[in-house]
Amino acid sequence: MPAAFLGLDRHEPRWTLALDSAESELERARHAADERRLVEAARSGSRAAFEKLYRLHCGRVHGLCLRMTAQRETAEDCTQEAFVQAWRNLARFETRSSFGTWLHRIAVNTVLAHKRRRTESLGMEDSAEEEAAETLEDGGAPDLALQGDLEAAIASLPPGARHVLVLAGIYGYSHEEVSAMLGIAVGTCKAQLHRARHLLGARLQPGEENT
Repeated sequence: MPAAFLGLDRHEPRWTLALDSAESELERARHAADERRLVEAARSGSRAAFEKLYRLHCGRVHGLCLRMTAQRETAEDCTQEAFVQAWRNLARFETRSSFGTWLHRIAVNTVLAHKRRRTESLGMEDSAEEEAAETLEDGGAPDLALQGDLEAAIASLPPGARHVLVLAGIYGYSHEEVSAMLGIAVGTCKAQLHRARHLLGARLQPGEENT
């Protein structure tokens, strides 16, 4: 395939590409520094700083909640609750991890807590390990207003497989991190990711019957 088709100039000097990469790294460093200043201001009680952090991260947090719950209204509730919890617990935030990662952990806990409350209200017993081991059980009617066949297919996965796929397959967390977030064994996490990918492939294959 011609290099020009890929948007690359075959004769473009390597130092130009290296410069672009360095500028990208510099931009990321600037964003990280700006975020750290906002976090410190918010920890000191600045609501304006926290509102800026909200605007920076609400899209990704909502996307995480939407993919995990497969229900738009529930995702909106979980997103709001996650930021409320973040504001209340800012003093506990350890700067060893990024603010975004910390927010994601709160969002995951919020989604799981919502599911537990729903399960308890229905009088059903369900542990985190049992949920992750679900195979054929459907996670409830997905919100088919989600954009695109891929998002709809993800929404239709069983909850355990969907949660692992979202965290490990989409957001890039390690199996160890995902197992800690979901309260499941690393082996279960790996098995669920494998199953989620298999189901996703089958559901996106035209003319194939989903199982």
